[in-house]
Amino acid sequence: MAKILIIRFSSIGDIVLTTPVVRCLRKQLPDAEIHFLTKQSYRSIVASNPYIDKIHTLGDSFELMLHELKTEEYDYIIDLHHNLRTLRIKRVLKNVKAFSFDKLNIKKFIYTNFKINTLPEKHIVDRNLETVASLGIVNDGLGLDYFIPEKDTITQKDLPASHMLGYIAVVIGAALATKKLPLHKLKELCTAIKHPIILLGDKGDQEEGQAIAASDDIKIYNACGKFNLNESADLLRGAKLVITHDTGLMHIAAALQKPVISIWGNTVPAFGMYPYYGKLSAQHFDVVEINKLWCRPCSKIGYKKCPKGHFKCMELIAVNDIVNMVTCQLSK
Repeated sequence: MAKILIIRFSSIGDIVLTTPVVRCLRKQLPDAEIHFLTKQSYRSIVASNPYIDKIHTLGDSFELMLHELKTEEYDYIIDLHHNLRTLRIKRVLKNVKAFSFDKLNIKKFIYTNFKINTLPEKHIVDRNLETVASLGIVNDGLGLDYFIPEKDTITQKDLPASHMLGYIAVVIGAALATKKLPLHKLKELCTAIKHPIILLGDKGDQEEGQAIAASDDIKIYNACGKFNLNESADLLRGAKLVITHDTGLMHIAAALQKPVISIWGNTVPAFGMYPYYGKLSAQHFDVVEINKLWCRPCSKIGYKKCPKGHFKCMELIAVNDIVNMVTCQLSK
């Protein structure tokens, strides 16, 4: 029986994008024992995954984690993070055969600095699965997984009465400012949508959420910072439609097979991290972006503010275009 360690330390979306590897390994190597290594702060993302036998976490002590891993006697390491820390792990577990994900950092550097796209037209999920191809693993076409524990499910009493018959989830947060619409655009968008809205984000988004909801606190419910990640995922599961930036919640929405309108600023779908449903799904997503902007993409991750000062990648987005997409999605 093979014993396999999968490594992905962070972050929310990247971990969700590894779930097809986990599932395909479990189903196609049913006798294998599958372990997953991530940061302690992201443990809840995989804690309820039935395809994982054991979870290891990186907490305060890297040495303690290494000692724990050495006692497991793995047959294979599937390194889907591929950084200096995972290199150290592989060196310590030097007798374990390792397969490492290619981040294509040079190609991304060329794209962000010289605007020459040499990246493969392939989603990161398919590139993750290439890492285990030599083990005979193939894509089952079932998309992403996200498992919400019963204790984190949302009940009717958690929602305003105005939203019990249906709502649109609008994810207003993002890891960095250049990946999100500016506040005035978010206000304009939520005002223009004629449908109950739940705003999602973390505690850092609460203030902006309050400012957006102030225009109509009956139609717009500010849930930012009020729910944990799994509870927020359950709110996505209950939504008719999800409008989101390039964020972890975008990938969770796709895992839950929700229709998505994804809004892109300084990053681009060509990086291979757009909503992924799997080839067997008929679900649909729309992309909102400003094409042929000379400075875009400016980073594979993002910045705290636009390095050019104009933020055209978000400021030029027409809110009416998003509203029309909402109308089309809800009419299906």
